[in-house]
Amino acid sequence: MSKESIIITVYGAKQICASCVGAPGSKDTYEWLQAAIGRKYIDDHISYEYIDIDSPPAEEKHEQFVQRIFDEDLFYPIVMVNDELVAEGIPRLKTIYAALDKHGVALQS
Repeated sequence: MSKESIIITVYGAKQICASCVGAPGSKDTYEWLQAAIGRKYIDDHISYEYIDIDSPPAEEKHEQFVQRIFDEDLFYPIVMVNDELVAEGIPRLKTIYAALDKHGVALQS
């Protein structure tokens, strides 16, 4: 069981990504991920943050990543696990779970 602190960051916007029409919104995805992860993992050491790409916090790493989203036309929502991009556009739980497993997050019993 890992005692490592995990930060899951979801970058998104109120407006749904043009390539993700029909998908849930970024904020809905953020809330859905918290519920899904909490059902599978012991999430005591996991914290979550939502970054609105239209008004990111004045923190350099977030400002730089938001700029990258626009420069590279990345699909959002984007899910990061400890600053590693693990999902872009419509996220797949399998990919996110694999990243959490890699960090040694314990499963619920």
